[in-house]
Amino acid sequence: MTLPQPADPDPDADPAARRDLVLREAVRRRLLDPEDALLAAFVDLDGVAASVAGLRAAFPASLDVLHTFAAKANCLVPLLARLRELGMGCEVASPGEFAQALAAGFEPSRIVLDSPAKTRRELVRALELGVAVNIDNWQELARVDELLRAGASASRIGVRVNPQVGGGSIGAMSTATATSKFGIALADEGNAERLVEAFRERPWLTWIHVHVGSQGCPLDLMAAGVAQAVAFAERVNGELGRRQVVGIDLGGGLPVNFADDTTAPTFAGYVERLRAHAPELFGGGYRLATEFGRSLLAKNGFTAAYVEYTKTSGGRRIAVTHAGAQVATRTVFMPDAWPLRITAHHPSGAAKGGAVVPQDVAGPCCFAGDLVATGRPLPLLEPGDLVALLDTGAYYATTHFQYNSLPEPAVHGFAVDAAGAVHFEPLRRAQDVEELLRPVG
Repeated sequence: MTLPQPADPDPDADPAARRDLVLREAVRRRLLDPEDALLAAFVDLDGVAASVAGLRAAFPASLDVLHTFAAKANCLVPLLARLRELGMGCEVASPGEFAQALAAGFEPSRIVLDSPAKTRRELVRALELGVAVNIDNWQELARVDELLRAGASASRIGVRVNPQVGGGSIGAMSTATATSKFGIALADEGNAERLVEAFRERPWLTWIHVHVGSQGCPLDLMAAGVAQAVAFAERVNGELGRRQVVGIDLGGGLPVNFADDTTAPTFAGYVERLRAHAPELFGGGYRLATEFGRSLLAKNGFTAAYVEYTKTSGGRRIAVTHAGAQVATRTVFMPDAWPLRITAHHPSGAAKGGAVVPQDVAGPCCFAGDLVATGRPLPLLEPGDLVALLDTGAYYATTHFQYNSLPEPAVHGFAVDAAGAVHFEPLRRAQDVEELLRPVG
């Protein structure tokens, strides 16, 4: 389906009013229905385009930068294809994501393969196609040595280093700690010297990759990690007496503000910190790559679900909805690290008003902890109402957790034209029970 050309995003537009408009139209068209479509996710395609434009504008036009989208954040092929049309490349970290990127039409030269557990088969395919490869460890380096002895490759090949600059407030999202499972630890005894020699012996090893973390990581920590990688690249080039390292892959990981509708931090703010910590990046001596995911999509999506029942237990009001751990896995299992904003809506999709009441917003999964919010002040929810889980354009509904064999919900892209009309595009249709049975039937 070809959507009409969207109107230029209006920075003064009210995001709440836009969501309200989309929800009401989704109900009218029965994309949300109390019998047949109890749960659905929505991605703002205008917002995605604006986010990509903001990323591109943040880096000086004089630099050679390949901006790739981290497919793990939203691996739906139609959305990946839309990102390709917006000029993005694709970062992949599994055989499935690799296949999805190719299906979305990305040129192999604009795909970056990252993973701490690449199989021989994955590496063979990547090297045959000319996909960029970031090597994670010494054993993988030996494996690539062996494969390249069997035949040359057009791939640009780099090594992921761990700058060991520390972690942020969410340990699971911090990848540059002293004992991180990712990359070659630069500060471990002998590693830096050994890696310099690895570059000396391999003219085809020409990039450095670094990724400090994502949610919970402050910008200065991220930029400090990049600075360590740049300093190592300068050391390699200095000791070898040639420009061996020609590119720096900065990774991704910009945190997302889940507290309100403000986009913060911004890509421009991150680039400012990179200038302060690693000015060598901006002299034109290195090609660059980025691998942002959540920060491009999170605030450009929401998930809506019907309230099936309400009850009171121990004096606490509880709304049982159709959105729980299957679409909000991180929030349910790590609520303090991944709290979500939730809005209440009438069955029509219009926002509910009135006095707020502390309520638990529960999901449909059959375990007591399936709660997306506890004691959340909201207008009183009733059966048939809708709740919207905000800032869920990345991960969430597109990273489905098949607890209780709950089916994957539909995901709809949308755009709003200059006249205020909403246009929907299917990104994933809802899974039915028959499809659930096929893998085991």
